[in-house]
Amino acid sequence: MTGIYLVTFIVSAFKLMKLNIKASQKTKTLETKILETQLKLKEQELKYLKMQIHPHFLFNTLNTMYGFALKKADETPKMILKLSNLLDYLLYQADKPFVNLKDEINHIEDYISLEQMRFSDTLNVEFSKNISLDNIEMAPMLLIPFVENSFKHGKIRNGSLDISIYIKANAENITFKIRNSYAKDLSIKEGIGLENIKKRLDFLYPNQHQLEINNSTNDFEVLLSLNLKSKLTDV
Repeated sequence: MTGIYLVTFIVSAFKLMKLNIKASQKTKTLETKILETQLKLKEQELKYLKMQIHPHFLFNTLNTMYGFALKKADETPKMILKLSNLLDYLLYQADKPFVNLKDEINHIEDYISLEQMRFSDTLNVEFSKNISLDNIEMAPMLLIPFVENSFKHGKIRNGSLDISIYIKANAENITFKIRNSYAKDLSIKEGIGLENIKKRLDFLYPNQHQLEINNSTNDFEVLLSLNLKSKLTDV
């Protein structure tokens, strides 16, 4: 009887072990499918955010050009060339997971050139850069929404819209700071650009970024820091 009980116990234990292994494998497979689904949803939302920001950016730029075309301004051909550069960046660079920081900066400078034509003598932009390496990479179109925002919501004070931009970058960190003259208005809400960029930062640099937005009576300031030590997920 002892032998029968022992054999029965061993067989039962073996079957239970097999069932536990199968259950564990099923659970692991289910968890993997859930993670894959979450990743796909994350990728789709990120693509949606990219698609959202492109027409938003183009709308503002085309509005500027439309005003110059109506006035038949001599600067219109130059503006078209700048817009061509911007479109080239949007079409062939912005969909990449990473771009060279210098390409992102060139994109910003082309946009500023367009705005300088529009504002003429009422715009004062200071753009300083401290880049220690040539091969620093970052996710594209992360900085331009802040630059757009400074033109869109900045206020001309004492006859000038003052904008100050500073970028410092090394192998480990990118620091971006922008400040513009501002007239505080509680009725103004954050637009699509800032909400979009916050979500993209959460996706692309989770726990690897710091974003501070401060607005006083006279100034609106954004400070963004990106930690480059950990490689981003290719999405």
